[in-house]
Amino acid sequence: TLQWETLGRQFVEYEQVAPFLIPEEQQRRLLDFLPLFLKAWEQSAGVIVFPNIQLLASEVSKLLTKEIKRNLNGKPAEEARLALEQLLQQKGEAEDGCLLLKSVYLLSQTDLRTMWNIIGSGLPAALMQCLYLFFTFPLKKTSDDGETSEDDTQTQEMLVKIMLNMYREEQGVEELLAADKLQSLIIATASLWDQCSHSWKVPTGRVLRTISKAQTKNSIVYLQAVDCIKIAIQNLFKLADTLPACDVCEAASIVLCFVKDSYPISSALLTEFENNDGYQLLLKIILRCEGLQQNEGDPYLDEILDMLTCLTTCGKTELKVSGNIVHPQLPHFDFEQTRSSGMTVKNLQAFQVLQSIFQKSNDQHLCGRILAAIDTVWAWDTVNFFLLEWTLQPINQFTDIIHFKPHPVQVQFFRLVESIVLDLSYVPHEILKKVQYLIKENVVPFCTLTALRCLLSMTKKDLLFSDIFRDSGLLGLLLALLRKQAKILRKSAGTHLPGLEEGTEKELNAVMLKMVAALTVGSVRNTVVLKDYGMVPYIKIFLDDECYRSATLSILEQLSVINYEEYMSIIIGALCSSTQGELHLKLDLLKSLLRILESPKSHSAFRTCSGFNGLLSLLSDMEGALQDPPSGLWTAVGQNCILELVFYTLQGITAALHLDPANSNFFQRHGLFEKMAEDLGSLGCFWTQGERQIPLSLEKTRTFAEFLDAAFCSSEPFPMWLKNCIWILNFLDHMVKGTLHLESYFKERKPEMEEVSRDDQEGPQAQEEYPSYASFSCRWEMGDCAIVHPGAVCVMVRLLPKLYKEGHSQLSQEIQCAVVDHIQSLVKSEKSRQVMCGSDLLSTIITSCQDAFRNESHPLHLPLTRVFEKLASQAIEPDVLR
Repeated sequence: TLQWETLGRQFVEYEQVAPFLIPEEQQRRLLDFLPLFLKAWEQSAGVIVFPNIQLLASEVSKLLTKEIKRNLNGKPAEEARLALEQLLQQKGEAEDGCLLLKSVYLLSQTDLRTMWNIIGSGLPAALMQCLYLFFTFPLKKTSDDGETSEDDTQTQEMLVKIMLNMYREEQGVEELLAADKLQSLIIATASLWDQCSHSWKVPTGRVLRTISKAQTKNSIVYLQAVDCIKIAIQNLFKLADTLPACDVCEAASIVLCFVKDSYPISSALLTEFENNDGYQLLLKIILRCEGLQQNEGDPYLDEILDMLTCLTTCGKTELKVSGNIVHPQLPHFDFEQTRSSGMTVKNLQAFQVLQSIFQKSNDQHLCGRILAAIDTVWAWDTVNFFLLEWTLQPINQFTDIIHFKPHPVQVQFFRLVESIVLDLSYVPHEILKKVQYLIKENVVPFCTLTALRCLLSMTKKDLLFSDIFRDSGLLGLLLALLRKQAKILRKSAGTHLPGLEEGTEKELNAVMLKMVAALTVGSVRNTVVLKDYGMVPYIKIFLDDECYRSATLSILEQLSVINYEEYMSIIIGALCSSTQGELHLKLDLLKSLLRILESPKSHSAFRTCSGFNGLLSLLSDMEGALQDPPSGLWTAVGQNCILELVFYTLQGITAALHLDPANSNFFQRHGLFEKMAEDLGSLGCFWTQGERQIPLSLEKTRTFAEFLDAAFCSSEPFPMWLKNCIWILNFLDHMVKGTLHLESYFKERKPEMEEVSRDDQEGPQAQEEYPSYASFSCRWEMGDCAIVHPGAVCVMVRLLPKLYKEGHSQLSQEIQCAVVDHIQSLVKSEKSRQVMCGSDLLSTIITSCQDAFRNESHPLHLPLTRVFEKLASQAIEPDVLR
């Protein structure tokens, strides 16, 4: 602070004596003061505490202006440029110019009032003359290395920073006009770009862009009066044929900045630009950028395209168009309520350039930028889509040529088409007709695929599209194509035809199926069309391939709405005809079946189509599948996958029995619970040997809930066979209560096109992955629960003697006791006993557990006797009593 106070006193003294000094002495005193000022600034970390700073700025700026003019006066351009460089750079003993430049540089960064004093000194015009000379007359290097020195760079940075600070103020631009060099510099950038100083290209562009943003009414009148834009365009037309595309873009972007930035004040420069073929120039320049590597030509190409996009909203009057809204439209669409935000398209000429670029170019970057520009214009105002489509019809016309464009452009284009429906809630019928024609012709399969995905996305938005695409013939077209593909698939069954089902073609089939599925969901009329086309036998063919299966099942599920029997016969037939190794096919079919069985109306069709026998045959086919260790075909399959199949099979049976007396009576009367017990017992985890168990005395017993916790929630080692037995008994317990079809233990797989390697899913690791054990142990504690399917209790009793494994006698008998204890808890209430007696549980206990009854020392003797007594007190058949 003391240093600044001292400097302040010294400057006051200078002010007092300055009027009495000759100019040379006055200049010397000021130049002697500046090093002290700069030193104080450096030592105070850039903080200036100087009361007379505005006067200092004025004095220093005037002196710098005077020195610049003295060096320019009467000299040829190249000589003047050299003199300026010597003045402003730190070379030799004379450093006065550099001292002045650095001082002005620091002062220009202080405050606005100080900046106004600098502007008022005449410096804006003087520095513009410097910039013109530096840009237009490249200096021939005399140094050995020929490179720009560090001093040169620092000088350039200070000069440019001063100019940027001055020219961003309107006063700076007004002062600049006096030099008459602004139009000269603009025209020079448009004519001498290839001959100018390379190191001054970017700085000149920065300065001119800053001036462009601060344009005033006077500056626009000045530029118009000297035909600046007209001459620049004429010169750029010449450069456009000879210069590299990225250089022309850089030069043109500067001229276009003045046109765009001036428009809010006056339309004069835009009119001059348009009257002198400015748009044709831009089209020519942009098309020359075809084939440039990504980022080459950027950011100037992108800047031109952005400015051109902005120009589409520059116009004196709103466009008056009246289009014909074709119906049907989405319920919430109302064009009359589409309000304008003011950012509407008023300049169709500018937009036509964008449209022409897309039509004439196949360059990925260029076409992508045009589509992005259109998206931006739509985002500015919803009305813009309608204004453009009812006049220039860009999207409508682009649809005719989109298949010629690179794949990423096709994807981007159809996303744009999709957004018309998803974001604007408008159905563009004319465009959709052309997209449909594109699909029909299928010139480029990838384009067809992308178009179809676009229509699929629309179809999922609203049921209205189910009617639109049926009436337009798209549904019929897809069915015909799928019939053709199904015949090819059937013909090639078991053989691999190279290229037939690879890549895009396979994806196309998958999306066609998804589209048909989407068109039939919620539309009985479309489902009837599919059936009337005789497509059901052909749709079935797609079930075998996992990437087609989800959509195929969805179509068949819609078929069930009009004919449950046909659906059931297809699904049950496919389950029964599937091979032992097609586990994932079976799982997908069962999950579909479960969805349909949620409707009680489907239960009768399930029974009449041999559904129960079909599902039990799945269990029969899995004989030995859960052996430990696995053998034969099952070694390649994870036990978790087998357990999942058992679960969904039992779920299907439970769902078909749920609240359906006819099915329950059928299942009981035909002895299917006995068949289920036999099939479950042969899975491989239950004991099937003929030897008798050796009874052991158990010191302590655990409840089944404790077994569940120990098996799945603790570190206690449990053999694989026992874990599998516990899961199956848990499934049966939920079946008893009628809730198995509501449970979910297994994560959904992701088939479709993104298949995970089967080796990953079914390798050794998969055997360790078990269903989600979500604290269902408490459900075993529920004593008086309603018994919905008593036959399932009989199945548990039949499996009871098979809960045994040699080498695990103690553990085997402990789990047997836990299961009997649970069965005993199920028959506590009188109602439960009545239900169980009606299902021959007594007879099942006597025939299945004879060893336990005969041997009084058997651990199961006493608990089984208690169960027997409870049931016998309710009712007992004569043959059981004997």
